[in-house]
Amino acid sequence: MTIESISSRATPRRRLLLAAALASACWLAGCGDKPAFKGVDITGADYGQQLSLPDQEGRQRQLSDFKGRVVVLFFGYTQCPDVCPTSLSELAQARRLLGSDGERLQGLFVSVDPQRDTPEIMRAYMASFDAGFLALLPTPAELPALAKSFKVYYKQVQGATPTSYTMDHSAGSYVYDTQGRLRVYHRYGSGAEALAADVRLLLAEAR
Repeated sequence: MTIESISSRATPRRRLLLAAALASACWLAGCGDKPAFKGVDITGADYGQQLSLPDQEGRQRQLSDFKGRVVVLFFGYTQCPDVCPTSLSELAQARRLLGSDGERLQGLFVSVDPQRDTPEIMRAYMASFDAGFLALLPTPAELPALAKSFKVYYKQVQGATPTSYTMDHSAGSYVYDTQGRLRVYHRYGSGAEALAADVRLLLAEAR
């Protein structure tokens, strides 16, 4: 007896139950469509879910503020000599590659150096990459718990003087879909094209 013959004699309720069972079996077998991200697919991750921090203009920001946009979030500091400016430059390039859809990409830069990264410094720094990007500024007291909740590593490395230290820190970017769900992790150096491709996939899901 075929599925078709069973279905043809089933009540509407039994047809719905049968369809649900078949869909569940297909999902378990891995036959459903799944985005082919260029970055690491971390859909369902239970970290990096919440933040509430002032931006460079003093406005309190949460991830929920950016619903309807893809968010790319990166931890760093303004005196970083290489990783941070490279990552922000790639993010700005990815936004340009998206054309008109670039308006639906929001860059967020979270400081791991709140002692030196003042709002004034952050304002100028972000403007040098993209005027639409926002810097988020935790206090020194807030930073440890925030970094832990995002599984981000950071450590101050002493320099020749008390103020010439550098910061070791995680170098990847978190990508959130238009509903504020953490979906993709991009390793440092993945490139603007790969990032733009994943943003396109997430925007397409929302259409």
